Amino acid sequence: MNAIGWTGLAADLALISALVFGVYYRRHRRWHMVVPYIGLNVGVFAVVTALLGAEIGVGVGFGLFGVLSIIRLRSSEISHGDVCYYFSALSIGLVCAVPLASAWTGPALGLLVVGVMAVIDQPFLHRRHRQERVVLERVFATREELEARLTDLLGAEAILRVETVETDLVRDAQTVEVAYRVSAARAQQRRPVLAR
Repeated sequence: MNAIGWTGLAADLALISALVFGVYYRRHRRWHMVVPYIGLNVGVFAVVTALLGAEIGVGVGFGLFGVLSIIRLRSSEISHGDVCYYFSALSIGLVCAVPLASAWTGPALGLLVVGVMAVIDQPFLHRRHRQERVVLERVFATREELEARLTDLLGAEAILRVETVETDLVRDAQTVEVAYRVSAARAQQRRPVLAR
């Protein structure tokens, strides 16, 4: 690896640290996701650097990106936000490893990714919006009854979306995914009250 490669590696490590520790972990406090994000990033950087040093075409690199982009963790569900951080870690590793016109083009693009994630994942942008999976004590016959119960149960100002995940007529239970908005005063509370 030449001087440009070492510069790319230093920039990659600085950028992934800023993304994971400066943005993601400070906001979400999910330590179990730190290792996958950093591991994926450094792994992509290493593989791309190795591929560029070998006598292979760019198509192999794009194939690698395609394979990595369809990774799905089957052991546990991850949110769309976590998937977005996966792609951010992946793209930082790619742009820092590929030699571009200038030695700082890749790091600048990686910095763009970190900056965008820092801005769009601001808690104040979505502090009034929540999403929950709720198991209800009975099956509701109408949408109006269902929304009224969820509004009362969650202390919601408005129900934005409800999707039934499962209806169990034997146990008389209904599981729903609900997106809702809380009042500004309620949004100031650190933890939502889920039941009364």
